[in-house]
Amino acid sequence: MRVLMAGGGTGGHVIPALAIARELRDSFGAEVRFVGTARGLETKLVPEAGFGLELVRSGQLKNVGLATRLKTAADVPRGVMECLRLIREFRPQVVVGVGGYASGPGMAAAILLNVPTLAYEPNVVPGMTNRWLGKRVSAAAVNFEQTARFFRNAEATGVPVRPEIFEIPPRPDGAAPRLLVTAGSQGARIFNDLMPKIAPSLLASVPGLTIVHQAGARHVLATREAFQASGADLGRCRVEAFLEDMPAQYGAADLVLARSGSTVAELCAAGKASVLVPFAAAADDHQRKNAEVLVHAGAAAMLLEREATPERLLEMLGGLLLDPARRAGMSAAARRLAKPGALQRIVEIIERLAEERSGSRQKG
Repeated sequence: MRVLMAGGGTGGHVIPALAIARELRDSFGAEVRFVGTARGLETKLVPEAGFGLELVRSGQLKNVGLATRLKTAADVPRGVMECLRLIREFRPQVVVGVGGYASGPGMAAAILLNVPTLAYEPNVVPGMTNRWLGKRVSAAAVNFEQTARFFRNAEATGVPVRPEIFEIPPRPDGAAPRLLVTAGSQGARIFNDLMPKIAPSLLASVPGLTIVHQAGARHVLATREAFQASGADLGRCRVEAFLEDMPAQYGAADLVLARSGSTVAELCAAGKASVLVPFAAAADDHQRKNAEVLVHAGAAAMLLEREATPERLLEMLGGLLLDPARRAGMSAAARRLAKPGALQRIVEIIERLAEERSGSRQKG
């Protein structure tokens, strides 16, 4: 089996794509290649994982200036032509679009060459590429039931989440409370700004509380200095650039403060109560719509960026940290939204599409 993974950019695109690629390679002996752009995380993570990576020209069309849109519009035909060449050379049975800049050219080229396609969409509202091509793909793997209407042959498989996150046990009774603040590898400026301002009051109001704060590599030193200047007890606050062992971090947390991109799938798998602050500039406001699904299910509380004052954030976090019964209810609601076995189901769909492609070739 040969599979081409198209897309990338952020960790929310690249990490699930790598999980799918590893499962295809390890369980089916598949040969998997990636197509991405020079600006995404794929340039680092894909070669490190041992997969081949081809780079094409593509860029952003949403939330950018006119000059960038014009450049991207000029690059799209070139990107499609490069992907046509790559598909003809590699001859994949399936092309999987995971979102991001290279997903559009890769999926468009596959459709033009009549190669089976699977669209992967973790958000409630699909990105631009998946909205354009959703009705032309062979199948789609989505996270939310509400998203299926945008695609042909869509199935709510869920998002590939590491199995060990599903296995996190409930927090033991009497354990000292912990708040985990996370926003992916880049951190979040709003958390880095607000948390030092409220940390002294939060630590004073919640007995035994500890805080683990992921600030991002570019902001870790400034955030540590802000915590120190605030007068917070640094023995109870830990600020890191990046948290390596997320299953352990989720396991030790009673409450999580996070954005609401692909993180929401991990929060559900871990069964963690959360306060979600959607990234206001996210394309199509998809983070707010993701958060609303969890809020409606009783699994999370949401605080919009425009309402995120120190006073409001302190009230929300403190209230939840002092209310174990409410957190337990949110945890149970989050677990009900989780979809174990998502990775296996996505790989099964890819295998089926590959078999159908091989069968149609033999008949031809």
